[in-house]
Amino acid sequence: MIEDFVAAYARLIATYPDDVSVSTFEGGEITEISLYANQADVGKLIGKEGKMIGAIKTVISGCKAKDGISYRINVEST
Repeated sequence: MIEDFVAAYARLIATYPDDVSVSTFEGGEITEISLYANQADVGKLIGKEGKMIGAIKTVISGCKAKDGISYRINVEST
């Protein structure tokens, strides 16, 4: 659910939406979401001073209140 949201949102922002993919690693109370994108889109996804990725983290933190799982997001180039 969260992974699908992150992937869909990233595809809307990215110049190369076909290069966007998401993988997850669940480990205890923290789920790590790795967002892979084209090198040209990494800056867009992070945003100035990290504001774009911060906004995504804020939306996801609402899900933590619902299911009690913490999420960590990493943006990486393909």
